[in-house]
Amino acid sequence: MDSLYDLAEGIRKCTACPLWKGRLLAVPGEGPINPRMMIVGEAPGAEEDRQGIPFVGRSGKFLTQMLSEIGIDRKDVFITGSVKCHPLQNRTPKSLELSTCKTLWLDKQVQVIEPELIVILGGVALKSLLGEQSVNEYHGKVIVRDRNHYFVTYHPSAALRFPTIKLKMSKDFEKLGNLMKIKNKKTRSD
Repeated sequence: MDSLYDLAEGIRKCTACPLWKGRLLAVPGEGPINPRMMIVGEAPGAEEDRQGIPFVGRSGKFLTQMLSEIGIDRKDVFITGSVKCHPLQNRTPKSLELSTCKTLWLDKQVQVIEPELIVILGGVALKSLLGEQSVNEYHGKVIVRDRNHYFVTYHPSAALRFPTIKLKMSKDFEKLGNLMKIKNKKTRSD
């Protein structure tokens, strides 16, 4: 099995879908090798494309704040995207791009990391990981598939644009914080 380092190197060189043609830097993800939590968003934005690091723009600052409010330090979480290259004009990744990146990279990252919980941010990540469409239907809930536990919430960019989504996301993160505390107690008592 590949290591996270090997996967990151492969992602940086990947030309399997057309997204590579418009990127400056691929964004493999960032975080510790064996975190309890993995966060999966949509795709790198322009700032992420420049720096090669996920969630460094406004959405990233908001995500970091949300994590901090529930007592989770961003550096303790592995954060990545459904696709690893910035789609030009910030368009939504196409189905082929999502499936290519999932098969080649995202599934392998999940296998290597083996997180206790995968947090899905927004509809694109929900479609990529679970084949589902409606964040409204699943937000704030844990879904178990193929031995993985997924927690669904909104994408930070949607929360920054819509006050009602920001409120829902805030409540989802309260649930997430409580869930991680419960999981932490179980881990200590095992």
